[in-house]
Amino acid sequence: MSPRSASVNEELRRRSRERLLQAAVEVVGERGYEATTLGDIADRAGSARGLVSYYFPGKRQLVQSAVHRLMHRTLQEALEREPRTEDGAERMARAIDAILGLARERPVLMRQHMAGILQAEGFMPCPEQRRLAELLRDTCVRHGSLDVDADYPMLRCLLMGAVYAALVPGAPMPVPVLRAELFKRYRLDWELGVPPVSETEPGGTCDTDLSRFFATGSAPGCPDGQSK
Repeated sequence: MSPRSASVNEELRRRSRERLLQAAVEVVGERGYEATTLGDIADRAGSARGLVSYYFPGKRQLVQSAVHRLMHRTLQEALEREPRTEDGAERMARAIDAILGLARERPVLMRQHMAGILQAEGFMPCPEQRRLAELLRDTCVRHGSLDVDADYPMLRCLLMGAVYAALVPGAPMPVPVLRAELFKRYRLDWELGVPPVSETEPGGTCDTDLSRFFATGSAPGCPDGQSK
């Protein structure tokens, strides 16, 4: 048998790393960060335990990369879904909805991601994060940014702040209220992107009357936009 080519080996390594990232998303999402071991992730991926250490220095780096991968894949799917569009406002709306949707659909994982970034190790760049940054920067450019180096960090900050607000235990902000505030900042029509089907989001009990929200800046029955 002839030895594998360099390109074949590279593809095998890429697939192995991808399996570990996907396994991390699944296991941490099911069990939480503290209850998950690197062995659990390796088992789910069908990989040897030592292979995890080959690709990642530790569990925190692996999980942060896994969440960044989930974020950039979710964002890319939202931006490329049919009907395809080059409209800057629609693409910005899709980006906002994609990231806020992860707070609603993957609360355990996203809460852990936010907590991990606030640890001593802090934010750790990785290939997955760089791809996410590229997509968000491109979204800013298409939306009409004249200074993407300033506008991209602000968009990232606002999105992560909204995710954090949606996930605060005991005092979550309703996702429609957070969405409305972001749409207001970026001058987006509510009908763009994927408007919420339900006016009441998990974790909040506001009846979000959107017409009143835009008129007053707060959700009815919820002082200062907070959930009851």
